[in-house]
Amino acid sequence: MREFFKYLFASMLGFFLSMIIIFIVCFVIIVGVISSIDNDKTVIVSNNSVLFLNLDQAITERTPKNPFGSLPIVGSEEKDGIGLNDFLKSVQRAKTDDNIKCIYLNVSSPNAGFATLREVRNALIDFKKSHKKIIAYSEVYTQGAYYLASVADKVYLNPEGALEFKGFSSELTFFKGTLEKVGVEMQVIRVGNYKSAVEPFILDKMSDYNRKQVTAYVGGLYNTFLTDIAQSRNIVKDSLNSIADNYRIQKPEDAVNFKMVDALKYKDQILEELKGLSGRTRGENIRTVSINDYAKNNTSTGTGKDKVAIIYANGEINGGEGNDNQIGSERISRAIRKARQDDDIKAVVIRVNSPGGSALASDVIWREIVLTKKEKPVIASFGDVAASGGYYIGCAADSIFVQPNTITGSIGVFGIIPNFQNLMTNKLGITFDGVKTGKYADIMATNRPMTAGERFIIQNELNRIYSGFVSRVADGRKKSKAYIDSIGGGHVWIGTDAVQIGLADRIGSFNDAVKAAAKKAKLKDYKVVEYPEVIDPWKSLMDESTDKVKTYYTKQELGENYFLYQQMKKVLASSGIQARMPFEAVIK
Repeated sequence: MREFFKYLFASMLGFFLSMIIIFIVCFVIIVGVISSIDNDKTVIVSNNSVLFLNLDQAITERTPKNPFGSLPIVGSEEKDGIGLNDFLKSVQRAKTDDNIKCIYLNVSSPNAGFATLREVRNALIDFKKSHKKIIAYSEVYTQGAYYLASVADKVYLNPEGALEFKGFSSELTFFKGTLEKVGVEMQVIRVGNYKSAVEPFILDKMSDYNRKQVTAYVGGLYNTFLTDIAQSRNIVKDSLNSIADNYRIQKPEDAVNFKMVDALKYKDQILEELKGLSGRTRGENIRTVSINDYAKNNTSTGTGKDKVAIIYANGEINGGEGNDNQIGSERISRAIRKARQDDDIKAVVIRVNSPGGSALASDVIWREIVLTKKEKPVIASFGDVAASGGYYIGCAADSIFVQPNTITGSIGVFGIIPNFQNLMTNKLGITFDGVKTGKYADIMATNRPMTAGERFIIQNELNRIYSGFVSRVADGRKKSKAYIDSIGGGHVWIGTDAVQIGLADRIGSFNDAVKAAAKKAKLKDYKVVEYPEVIDPWKSLMDESTDKVKTYYTKQELGENYFLYQQMKKVLASSGIQARMPFEAVIK
């Protein structure tokens, strides 16, 4: 009888737990559906409104669809973000929207690369042509935040706040010492002295080649940063450099004295000023609309039948489907084919924001660009980074647009084959034995060192792929192979230099690239369509929930060290020959 009741209670407990889980899942689905419907609603903008730009959120290529962002789902802790595409449309629309009287810019630490920040910045500069004011306020400005805020008509800082202005630094993390301690040897084969993505695993500091190129592109980024701020704030560029070099901004009053900000004010004072600018009286509340809500009213422009397609290639490049943050060669190739085969699409813009990845996957995408170029104009627009494989997929375009602070180039390839023999045998006591039918049947084995013959074979394969990479670029850029090789070798360039040496054609924005594509196709009125379709958030939740939960708990355990773990994981997970720029060069 005791056993009977034990199984009875166990069954009842299992039943109730199942019901609870089903209830939670149903609750999440219902709330998610309601949230999705709410997100699709048109937002009513009242007259005399202030457009509120909170730019501490992620600024991605396209606005993510995340109906679960506010739900208590482990692994779905990402904050809302806004896509650059929607941001540009929204600010352009606000310029002529009579209901929008001014912009309130609040930013402390923007989550975007410097080329993206420049796109945002230039959109705000264009907005000012409407003679509507932009007011910027923050308690703390990082350098990226101040880069944006400096375009405002008035820049205000909290009286007890801080403005960071100290120059740029770039830091690479090296794992050689750690790998030696655990008994792992990274066997590296590469083409190009500047192909420094492998250096963190074989050196304990930057090589002379890498130091030279990092110094050059960090200096180039900083030059654009200073030039743009100098123009907006009407301060001599050399003075800005001196302020940063000598760390002159140490307290809020210094920012005012050096004309970096216009005044020190508290939030309530800012709100009163915004009331005046928006036509509200002292006793009335400010009417605001956030950029995220305002973007919900964005509609496609143009009324004609003709279309310009934008293909978003965002993230590292791999084979397979990928997702909205990772370029899968199958998904992107399919999108390009769809645009090519649609007779209503007269031109294509490929928007690249990628540090590269699989050389094979890059070539698969490149092929689709070449085929499309034979039938209709193809323009490439490079974002924060379009390097190595990222450059590979765009080099065949009719024209390449970059920002002056885009990071590009890095024409080179490499392979990393870890050797775990010392770790397994000498430290863990694990040995391996087996048979093979051929001398090279176990080539690329990770439980022993490479032989001289294996290294020779792999090096020849890398040389072949690099030669093909150089040929692709030479054909696309109409240069000789010898010339491309001379500026290749893994060398990373910034946008201004890329234009000078012929790797890009023009300094221009994302919208400039779209207009150029339309002009080349001789279009006057056209619609813009976007490919590939944004992945359904429900599918993403189901397909990637396990990975998201793993990532969530790993971040909780490792904290700031998660970044180091992620770098090591990427290398060990990389398969095949890679065309990517240096791993995670952090610029501060």
